[in-house]
Amino acid sequence: MKPEIDQILVTSALQLLSDLVPRLPEQHLQGEASLIAFMLLLSANEYGRAAEIRAAENADMRALFAALAPKVRGEDLRRELQAAVSGEDGSLAIAALNESNYALRRFLIRLHEHVEDDPIANAEIWSLLKTIAERRFLAPPRF
Repeated sequence: MKPEIDQILVTSALQLLSDLVPRLPEQHLQGEASLIAFMLLLSANEYGRAAEIRAAENADMRALFAALAPKVRGEDLRRELQAAVSGEDGSLAIAALNESNYALRRFLIRLHEHVEDDPIANAEIWSLLKTIAERRFLAPPRF
């Protein structure tokens, strides 16, 4: 059996918490080791959903760009918008998804500046931003 990264992180965190932390002489050291264990648990939790979150955000931003395209004035921005809509994530690697995500977010900011006087477009952008924040919420670790 080959353990997955999340299993390794959880096992390491539990080992820290159950065996190492109680043996540490100072509360300060115990607190630091417990914090490291907690970060390992959060990392394990994120491991399974990181690509899905980023791919969903990228798809949602592209869909919003397509919906808002008719409201865009200015040929240059409209051309960039069409390029963003037709773009694809080249890989499911987190680094590649992050690169696409960052570029789309930068474009979302520019688009938001362009349409912020339109209450419907503004509300759609804020709705997307709320959805993104909810997806990225760091849930407590599950065992």
